[in-house]
Amino acid sequence: MADLHLRNLVKRFGDVTVVQQLDLNVASGEFIVLLGESGCGKSTVLRMVAGLEEVTEGQILIGGRDVTHAHPMARDIAMVFQNYALYPHMDVAHNLSFALRMAGRPKSEIEAKVAAAAKVLNIEALLARKPKELSGGQRQRVAIGRAIVREPQVFLFDEPLSNLDAKLRGHMRAELAQLHERLGKTTLYVTHDQVEAMTLAQRIVIFDKGHIQQVGTPAEVFVRPANLFVAGFIGTPTMNLFHARPADVGGRLVLQGSGFALPAPAWLADRLRTPDQALEVGVRPQALAPAAAGAQLTIHVNVVEYLGTESQLVGHLKGVGAQHISAIVPGDAKALLHQDLGLAVDPESLHVFDADSGRSLKP
Repeated sequence: MADLHLRNLVKRFGDVTVVQQLDLNVASGEFIVLLGESGCGKSTVLRMVAGLEEVTEGQILIGGRDVTHAHPMARDIAMVFQNYALYPHMDVAHNLSFALRMAGRPKSEIEAKVAAAAKVLNIEALLARKPKELSGGQRQRVAIGRAIVREPQVFLFDEPLSNLDAKLRGHMRAELAQLHERLGKTTLYVTHDQVEAMTLAQRIVIFDKGHIQQVGTPAEVFVRPANLFVAGFIGTPTMNLFHARPADVGGRLVLQGSGFALPAPAWLADRLRTPDQALEVGVRPQALAPAAAGAQLTIHVNVVEYLGTESQLVGHLKGVGAQHISAIVPGDAKALLHQDLGLAVDPESLHVFDADSGRSLKP
């Protein structure tokens, strides 16, 4: 195992900068997920670490060794691609052993490592098959096995589950988590799927337009998003966000917006720059609860999506047709379709952001 350090990493394609002064430290044995929308630059970062893209500026260190300009084969990394990249004319055993054979390793060592990887991934019965005879999940296991046999210091995964169906993705997520627990290898994993990120990562690096927006554990980025981008990106359904300003109502600080007035969290008063500071107030759909009395928001329900144990309500604030809102309520709520529903929220579950900078005001 080895640690991985990216220092002031920059990547330009002509006049376009796709990665901007990225700094990231990955501890030895840590599982880090780069999460972001398509085109944000996360795969470019991975390809620079792998040596498949040249670095414009900055440094890449693996195990304390500067590999910024080293050949990919000299970096002691193994990469698993989205499209599996298996050799179609070779059977599974030869796909697994290809890199070892090219490196001139002894036959006995190759056979032992292939057997060990096949056992770990439960593909022992597939060794004589060609890729075309395998399912998508089996091909992905072979691609991972090909990385394992090399015993690299760092594993790189580029959207490895995106070609699988939903059920198989869930199964492979569990297998990857168990594999990391068993091998303990330093891992950098790229995805646009936040479920993968939240379930696999020890820390998530949220990426947008070439910049790191936040680095933290899955719980940290969900409970304490650093800015509006992270707040709107993490969570399903996405966080409700409302324009608001602080106001004094009867000696109490409230967050007042079009169609609502919410009690402010206790910590907010000390965080305001000005008494009428422009704010964005965020509340997760899961934090809203039906309220027969004392409702702070009233939603007119336009859509009810029944999900088995709960329902997602989608609508708009009553009297404010442009302000969309979603809420999660228990059970089958189809009877609420086209009805008005009062909702209450615990002030301490609110997220408050500065409207100008987008930064969270939560201490």
